[in-house]
Amino acid sequence: MSPVNTPLTLDSIRSVPKVLLHDHLDGGLRPGTVVELAEATGYRALPTTDVEELGQWFRDAADSGSLESYLETFAHTCGVMQTEEALVRVAAECAEDLAADGVVYAEVRYAPELFNEQGLSLDAVVEAVQAGFAEGERRAREQGKNIRMGTLLCAMRQHARAQEIAEVAVRYRDHGVVGFDIAGPEAGFPPTRNLDAFEFLRTNNAHFTIHAGEAFGLASIWEAIQHCGAERLGHGVRIVDDIKTGPEGGVELGRLAGYVRDRRIPLEICPSSNVQTGAAASIADHPIGLLARLRFRVTVNTDNRLMSGCTVSSEFAALAEAFGYGWADLRWFTINAMKSAFIDFDQRLDLIDNVIKPGYERLV
Repeated sequence: MSPVNTPLTLDSIRSVPKVLLHDHLDGGLRPGTVVELAEATGYRALPTTDVEELGQWFRDAADSGSLESYLETFAHTCGVMQTEEALVRVAAECAEDLAADGVVYAEVRYAPELFNEQGLSLDAVVEAVQAGFAEGERRAREQGKNIRMGTLLCAMRQHARAQEIAEVAVRYRDHGVVGFDIAGPEAGFPPTRNLDAFEFLRTNNAHFTIHAGEAFGLASIWEAIQHCGAERLGHGVRIVDDIKTGPEGGVELGRLAGYVRDRRIPLEICPSSNVQTGAAASIADHPIGLLARLRFRVTVNTDNRLMSGCTVSSEFAALAEAFGYGWADLRWFTINAMKSAFIDFDQRLDLIDNVIKPGYERLV
């Protein structure tokens, strides 16, 4: 590790440029916004309308150790995001909050099919969110923060709309939608159920990531890469199941783990979320420590900021405490993420050379 002059604290981490690749729009609402939107839209199912109590309820409900139970918390956030006005507000606040945390580039994902309960079309949902992101970028600039927002459109793997959502992603790729994803429960819903969508995306030169290797194991990762052609792995943490560690610290990679590392396939790892869903016992026991040491293409992400009560900065701080990381390591995670983003090469390089590297150089 390089010696540093600036102490590594939550505040100092917040001050450096960061990149976020795996963050769900409906998992990052402000608790106060949930309460206000519920009142405005007539949503009556919230467990409490006390803002502080509601924020704690989301975190407690997500601390279940089960991905399925974790996903149930989204009934409330999605429930208040069924109008254009609500979507614009949530997206704008998302961009503002990420910029305040020092994020300079973010790819935020959501499933348009979850916001049609009051008759919004898929296109109307996308256009509302894009308008919100643009507004949030503008507000951030006014506060002296620059952030670029990219959108990933998700299809829910338990439904049958992946082809339809993929077509929307391609239709809006010149309007801020940078890629596609499938989300939802892995068990029983393998990525190969959506081969037609992935073939459509490939033939249209479109980018996509796949949630794989979070609640399910190596088979999900193998299918996502070898059958579907995933460019990145959403979570991908279970790749550690293909790594053997000997009693004296020796490490042996299996064929799949070796392939993922050799091909530099990015892992969108979300430490706190993984602990909540049972994919890791604790931050200190999280496989990210081994994966980073073996130099997999590891990136650090939030997944759902409301449910996990986290930010990119707090995830970095937790990892630094658990594994002794310094500024050089945080810089490495950040550059990994920027290299793996779904925007043009020139734009990635510009952010790396002119924003990220200078931002860390002043601390090291």
